Amino acid sequence: MMIACNGNSSDKEQPIATTVPEINYTIKASFPHSTNAFTEGFLFYNGSLYESTGSPQEFPETESIVGIVDLKNGNIDQKVKLDKSIYFGEGIVFLNDKLFQLTYKNQTCFVYDAKTFKKLGQYTFTNKEGWGLTTDGTNIIMSDGTDVLNYVNPDNFQIIKRLPVSENGYALQNVNELEYVEGFIYANIWTKDEIVKIDPANGKVVGKLDLTKIKDSAIRINPKAQETNGIAYNPKTKTILVTGKLWPKIYEIELSSPNAIVSAKQ
Repeated sequence: MMIACNGNSSDKEQPIATTVPEINYTIKASFPHSTNAFTEGFLFYNGSLYESTGSPQEFPETESIVGIVDLKNGNIDQKVKLDKSIYFGEGIVFLNDKLFQLTYKNQTCFVYDAKTFKKLGQYTFTNKEGWGLTTDGTNIIMSDGTDVLNYVNPDNFQIIKRLPVSENGYALQNVNELEYVEGFIYANIWTKDEIVKIDPANGKVVGKLDLTKIKDSAIRINPKAQETNGIAYNPKTKTILVTGKLWPKIYEIELSSPNAIVSAKQ
């Protein structure tokens, strides 16, 4: 901390301005992605890439579905479909042989069998909105568009604890799609072309990936491409697939030095 010195008797301590370390990466490959897919959830499960999508009214071609992505052509093998006149699909996560699917403003999480995709039930939650989901292997971790991540009991969808996310001492709003990668939480930030790396021990952002060039490339191919959204970690290849809403491509990236910023933890 430092004291602001401006001769005013009401001086208060202010956070020291620091720079979050940038995480460098290499683009290893790219794959087709459906330009009708308004990406909300993105993850690997049992070797397959799953995607969940939303259905904004301004894009009538979109649907709220969950399915397996074919990396040869970008098509989604649909497993779940919501009535988009009622629900807007959001993030997904697999845990304990179940698939959990958030909805945007209905305060509802649907639960399906992870093998048959038969609906098993649903939970309600008190958060105003539902955005992203991931898991640390025990709990579900949920974002709701604020600066807070919610740790949720998968057996009843009750919040166990709340983790405020901060960058340089300030609350980081609009935390969106999530992915738990080797002990850290990676997150898209809505309206920003970046992924932040969050220390789950204290909620501090300890690294950042700049995806501006990738987003620019997507827009050049499809001018209607929207926000960067979608992080899927492949534990077999140790690479990450990233995409965005209505993007024409999925990009496989490899972090140049994934452990280089661990020492930045405070």
